[in-house]
Amino acid sequence: MKKFIEYNDFFSVDIRVGTIIQAKENNLLKKPSIVLEIDFGNEIGMKKSSAQLKANYTCDELINKQVAAVINFHPKQIGNLISEVLVLGFPDVNKQPILFSPDQKVINGGKLY
Repeated sequence: MKKFIEYNDFFSVDIRVGTIIQAKENNLLKKPSIVLEIDFGNEIGMKKSSAQLKANYTCDELINKQVAAVINFHPKQIGNLISEVLVLGFPDVNKQPILFSPDQKVINGGKLY
């Protein structure tokens, strides 16, 4: 059975859009990842995230891609990196992430509503 949440619970999760400025492979982890540097605009600034995206993306493909991310989680230590935001995606048929991204360019830092 699904657990229902209060409508205001959704608003406590701050989901913003940003543009990936830099993407580098991190093969020092058990599950190799790509470290993303994401521009969330002037108010929020640049943030880093580590994501297991290598099954569906190359670093070059990620540059200038806009993505949605939760920006108000506590930073998390992932191997040798502090991940500051959680990029969002959906599983493909192999349960590998496909990034959640707007289908038109929007302003960095825009909040999901």
